[in-house]
Amino acid sequence: MSIMNATAAAPKAVSTRASLAADPRVRHHRNVLQKRSPWSGLLAAVLSVAAITILIYPLREIAPVESTGVAYTLAVLLVSSYWGLALGLFTALLSTAAFNYFHIPPTGGFTIADGEHWLALAVFFVAAVTISALADAARSRAQEAETRRREADLAAEMAGLLLGGADLDESLRAVGQRIASTFGLASVSIERAWTDSDQRRQAVPLLVEGSRIGTVMLPRETDPTVFEAIQDRVIPTLETLVAAARKREELEAQVIETKALRRSNVVKTAVLRSVSHDLRSPLTAITTAAGGLASETLSQEGRAELASVIATESARLSRLVDNLLDLSRLQAGAVEPHADWCAVDELVRAAIESVPRPSGGFDVQVDAGLPLLRADAGQLERALANVLDNAARYAGDEPVTIRAREAPKQILLRVGDRGPGIPREDLERVFEPFHLSDEGEGSGLGLAIARGFVEANGGRVRAESLPGQGTTIVFSLPVPAEQPASVPAHASDAG
Repeated sequence: MSIMNATAAAPKAVSTRASLAADPRVRHHRNVLQKRSPWSGLLAAVLSVAAITILIYPLREIAPVESTGVAYTLAVLLVSSYWGLALGLFTALLSTAAFNYFHIPPTGGFTIADGEHWLALAVFFVAAVTISALADAARSRAQEAETRRREADLAAEMAGLLLGGADLDESLRAVGQRIASTFGLASVSIERAWTDSDQRRQAVPLLVEGSRIGTVMLPRETDPTVFEAIQDRVIPTLETLVAAARKREELEAQVIETKALRRSNVVKTAVLRSVSHDLRSPLTAITTAAGGLASETLSQEGRAELASVIATESARLSRLVDNLLDLSRLQAGAVEPHADWCAVDELVRAAIESVPRPSGGFDVQVDAGLPLLRADAGQLERALANVLDNAARYAGDEPVTIRAREAPKQILLRVGDRGPGIPREDLERVFEPFHLSDEGEGSGLGLAIARGFVEANGGRVRAESLPGQGTTIVFSLPVPAEQPASVPAHASDAG
């Protein structure tokens, strides 16, 4: 498992502890345990001693009076466990006095006539003090264990937030809230910068290898015991986690940068390979034809043929340069459509006239009465021309089909060929710049430019294909809800 996967899974491991820590009932129970009033302990001591004093009266009928004093240890144990050693000792002393006054003869006073009763009372007092001390020690250990458990839960939550969070600043804010909730503070903030104390907050630096990597800001009124606990037990863990989170952030940035550089190198290689091939072919043809024109023995028909080659290859070269310029503008976000009313049939006719005619020709069917589009006609024409040029390359002797019809709130324009088709996994990749088919024909720019221009005008482009059954490129062009009252002159049907 990689570091990234391990850290991403960390929040799941602590989700149960985090939910318990955030439960208001759990927090209320902890606050009650930590903030028991000594006055409530004093009242509990008095009431429990009084209740046991009354309870001993019926017990004296079935047991010697000296043995009934053990019942007072229940009161001592109760008070010591919940309110500490001081009130436990007070309860032991109060129990001894009550036992002497109400149950050891002569009753109604603090005098003791029988030596055995002195011994029983002394043994009881020693036992009560011992029980009180043991109960208080157990209480202290329980409180310490609870404190350590809460701190361990806090450390686990901080690890999950800092190592599994996507944004370090947001994770630091969440960690500050967790620390404040755990220690009952009004607020705790964690800054990534060097921050000094102010009138309301005191700064605790986060240091790693002598370098300050952040600052924890605690309220000025923070209890010294809480401040010491945070500084001694929370800050060291936080320093390690913040350092790891920053390192992870740096590694992720390096990975992204490395991927970007690798992608850039791939693109550069594709550009050089594609451009060098597509530039060399027409330039070679133009150079050869131009050299042939200089021959004195060339017939008039030969000169016309060479001139046609020069014109055709020059147009091909011009389209390549235009495509490169269009792609650079699209990738730079510099394409600003100049929207105007335009007719679909005019776009189709203009695009057909701008590309070489395939050997099978074009099969065009545009529904009559299609609504006008509100878009940049030049950009849509360039997009359609690129798709037509791409389809002609794979159509062979079959015609390139063009269909246009109205659908709800849009016009669907479909350009199809009877070529080898596109595998399902490549239906989206064909729109990536410089993506070439297995045959390696073309520059790999046409469909990428087509999608860029169509999306710039609010439309969508997708590919539909079955291997061996041809490919259809589908334009979805939005239709404005309101059409112009009269058809603009430049958008009228010229046919």
